[in-house]
Amino acid sequence: MKIMTDSPFPYFTLGTIVHGFGRGSKELGCPTANFDEDAVQKLPPSIHQGVYYGWAKLLTQNDNEVYKTVASVGTNPFYNGERKTMEAHIIHSFPADFYGETVKILLLGEIRKMTTFKDT
Repeated sequence: MKIMTDSPFPYFTLGTIVHGFGRGSKELGCPTANFDEDAVQKLPPSIHQGVYYGWAKLLTQNDNEVYKTVASVGTNPFYNGERKTMEAHIIHSFPADFYGETVKILLLGEIRKMTTFKDT
């Protein structure tokens, strides 16, 4: 058995949710919570461009649940992005948007590297 000593996981961070480009929900039917620039800048180099899985929690008075999440970190080459972002699809149907709220996220592992896909 090989022990992974250089793994960045688990990795915990938190950030304020801000408006993104509006593509996740409108174009893809997969709403995402976009983390503020400060949270993105604090990501260590070991969290490279890719798609990750983990858990997320909204820090609100009315929500004590922890939800499964899939997070994208990178420049989003499919849309020719130039700016590094972190956005999480939290697997839950929320009754309203939560812009301005703080979300904790725990990344447990990588699903795949960031890549682009042919238009479908």
